[in-house]
Amino acid sequence: MEYFTTTSKASRRAVDCVIVGVYERGKLGAGAAEIDQAAGGEIVRLIKSGDVSAKLGRCTVLRDLPGVSAARVAVCGLGKTKGFAARELRQATAAAMQAIAGSKSRQLLTTLTLENAKDTDFYYRARHSAEVIGESLYRFTEMKSGRQPAGMPLKKVGLSVAGRGDAARAKRGAEHAGAIVEGLTVAKDFGNLPPNVCTPSYLARAARKLAGRHKNLTTRVIDEAEMKKLGMHSLLSVTAGSTQPAKLIVMQYKGAGTDAPVVLVGKGVTFDSGGISLKPGPGMDEMKFDMGGAAGVMGAMASVAALRIPLNVTVVVPAVENMPSGDATKPGDIFKSMSGQTIEVLNTDAEGRLILCDALTFARRFKPAAIIDVATLTGACIIALGKHHTGVMSYSDGLAREILDAGMRAEDRGWQLPLTEDYAEQLKSNFADFANVGGRDGGAITAGCFLGKFADGLNWAHLDVAGTAWRSGRNKGATGRPVPMLVDLLLARSGSLP
Repeated sequence: MEYFTTTSKASRRAVDCVIVGVYERGKLGAGAAEIDQAAGGEIVRLIKSGDVSAKLGRCTVLRDLPGVSAARVAVCGLGKTKGFAARELRQATAAAMQAIAGSKSRQLLTTLTLENAKDTDFYYRARHSAEVIGESLYRFTEMKSGRQPAGMPLKKVGLSVAGRGDAARAKRGAEHAGAIVEGLTVAKDFGNLPPNVCTPSYLARAARKLAGRHKNLTTRVIDEAEMKKLGMHSLLSVTAGSTQPAKLIVMQYKGAGTDAPVVLVGKGVTFDSGGISLKPGPGMDEMKFDMGGAAGVMGAMASVAALRIPLNVTVVVPAVENMPSGDATKPGDIFKSMSGQTIEVLNTDAEGRLILCDALTFARRFKPAAIIDVATLTGACIIALGKHHTGVMSYSDGLAREILDAGMRAEDRGWQLPLTEDYAEQLKSNFADFANVGGRDGGAITAGCFLGKFADGLNWAHLDVAGTAWRSGRNKGATGRPVPMLVDLLLARSGSLP
């Protein structure tokens, strides 16, 4: 996608579509006011007649307005002036893209970057706009037969700015958005593929291909024999019931010499049947999304490599399939982890933590400046936070604040949950150092406490994306979260935000 900035009047741009906004009580946004003046008051007349709505999420497409060079003008409702912020900017842009989705638009201009969205500047307004526009073009049709309808052939996106001094910030925001969309696409594609295609071996091959596209990125894949030598018996206990071999994927991006890296660890359960603790049938197909953590960190790495961020980043993905069989782990089995600590498996469906604990121990060898694990870990997190916020847990308030702030800026929000010894008490075992589950109460937090036992001395945080990594229902599919949050955090850490 090509991005350009402009200070010229929207009515004079000969593009296929111009996006403008109107607020409640008849207030016109900057672009709408200029278009309305050029069109002899047509937008105001349509607002008064009720044919154009200012309600947030509504959009009306007007064609061939007099005095306007663009073929289409998408008039979006922006809601209340005082409430307009990044979230509303994104919603309005998404509504515009949905309204023109069936068009053959090749060039468009959005004037919504001129609106005074709360707590944003031209960098973030451009980044949010370009990200939503890019995401709206995503289609997953790889597994469908026959010719699929062509999507919008959009090639150029224009961003209105107030003055030339704002152009550089806006252009930078759009370029960062382009890389974030690239990472989101990688993550969504992994999540949306069926589990008979997206196996641990497939993820390993995809990681190698990703490294092949970027000279500053390398990938190494560790097989089960080497994992056994490393003492990763907790990880291997999960894959014991599957005929698909486990893979430990290690991706390294070098952007800052010998600096300590930020390590991202992603849960890669490519299908989770629950094992012997078998899940109920309804909705089990969605367990192909249980590698959302792996998809998220690999997508973030794709963005990092595309942007050439001046930072060292390492991704570690334990990739497995959790299946029941005669060889599968049983409730009551005890395994020694790579750290030497022993774990009593009370529930084989609490498998994500069993692979992540060995991956965290393995990641110590990189002497990380910070380590963040990302996992679709617990249904309890969905009960606690719904589908809106990612659960954030850490013993480091500084790292937790970094993550939460990045999520706020990126509109990919998290919410911090407590990690205290009270919850860790629930993991006590009569037969091993601790159990892998601690009962229903505070289930997301006890899972975080379990992982915390393997992060002692590390600047570590845990992201539970069980509620945010995919959507169910009619719009079922991977979201790509938390790619925007992670990329914003890495941009900030590297000093790459303007």
